[in-house]
Amino acid sequence: MQKSVSDKGSGYNFRNNITIDWCPGCGDFGIVSAVTQALSAMKMDPQDVVAVSGIGCSGKTPHYLNIAGTHTLHGRAIPYAVGVKLANPNLNVLVMGGDGDLLSIGAGHFVGEGRRNSGVKVLLYNNSVYGLTKGQAAPTLPLGEKVKSLPRPNILGKINPITLAMASGYSFVARAFSSEIKQLSELIQRAIKHEGSAVIEVLQPCPTYNDVNTLDWYRQRVYKLEDDKSWDPVVNSKEEDEAKFDRGYRKSMEWGDHIPIGVFYENNTIPSYTKRLAGVIPDYLKYPPALQDVSDKDGYTIVDPIKTFSENDIEL
Repeated sequence: MQKSVSDKGSGYNFRNNITIDWCPGCGDFGIVSAVTQALSAMKMDPQDVVAVSGIGCSGKTPHYLNIAGTHTLHGRAIPYAVGVKLANPNLNVLVMGGDGDLLSIGAGHFVGEGRRNSGVKVLLYNNSVYGLTKGQAAPTLPLGEKVKSLPRPNILGKINPITLAMASGYSFVARAFSSEIKQLSELIQRAIKHEGSAVIEVLQPCPTYNDVNTLDWYRQRVYKLEDDKSWDPVVNSKEEDEAKFDRGYRKSMEWGDHIPIGVFYENNTIPSYTKRLAGVIPDYLKYPPALQDVSDKDGYTIVDPIKTFSENDIEL
């Protein structure tokens, strides 16, 4: 759908006079609404937030927000976002990518970021198909399932984003549903406040190409983990990590008639990558690369590479 939107451009709302290129009923609309609500609720300066996306329908998200953003290459949104975060740890960096982007060619980067725990927040838009390129099977489409865009049932196995994120080492792992905007907004706020890297898988309908996982299909199956008063995914000490990780991991494999949404695992004891760097690079957090002066007022470099390398015992 090409829909022209014009507003005052205040806060995080849609940019002025833009064209929205999403189909009617697409879950992307709910995700963008949740993002804008979350950032507005936190009263964050738009200059402190950066959105990074890859390919596909989700890749257009930064175009529609009044924050700094970049539309990168297929599968490369996470490493680009990590570069932004390491250059300036003070920024809140959001990755907006689809299951076909982050879990196919981008899968290695998805796993690698779990090891780093640099502090980026990954919103994984999951509709189980490649919506922008006519509905091919994405990595999250189950084996044997046939959506209307496929000539035959899917012959590949399914990746579970939640179990993969937990196994990779992400310290905050959650799932949401694009129509549960209030809960998704709260999860985004919680993820941003979390020091380490976060993954929020967002289940969403693709009304054009996926006629199996429809809006009604999800509505009949999703339930909130927090409705169980005994559910506590937060780890504040190493002693309680194993039990809570195990419980969250087992719950992440539940799928079918009942699909849990909410926080599966939140570990506050794992230091972020930026803090680890600060332990080996003096004054890194005080003077990160993006805030260092590299030229004088006339634009001439003031960086002496010979001195820099020699001070760090690096042979040229």
